[in-house]
Amino acid sequence: MIKLRKRKATSAPEMMLSPMIDMIFLLLVFFILSTMYMSELKTIPVRLPIAQNTQTQLQSKFNVTIKGDGAFWLENNLISRNELIAKAKEEYAKNKDFAVIIRADGDVNYKTVIELLDSFKTAGISKIGLAADSGESKK
Repeated sequence: MIKLRKRKATSAPEMMLSPMIDMIFLLLVFFILSTMYMSELKTIPVRLPIAQNTQTQLQSKFNVTIKGDGAFWLENNLISRNELIAKAKEEYAKNKDFAVIIRADGDVNYKTVIELLDSFKTAGISKIGLAADSGESKK
């Protein structure tokens, strides 16, 4: 009779979890950082005036930009003041919590900003914010 040796029970190869966990954390950090950069407003670049007490507000669907030459921009589109007020009235009719954020270049004439504020007030829109730079990124 032939004697057979008993085979050792083969175990499945061990998974090394440490490199996998490292990769998961790296991916997590990558996605967190990339979403932070995507949350910035995609608007026309202007030099905002610097203010000491500013608040960050990321939820605004009606961003008006006034360039240094006095041109009005709604999001990334050049627009006249009359069209701007008409679109604001439409949005206000749909949503009573509607708010406008005005981003005026530091070189814009004060009169231009006041006239725009007055136009919004005449249209019945009273929730208006003026954007300013905190100056922290320039230090």
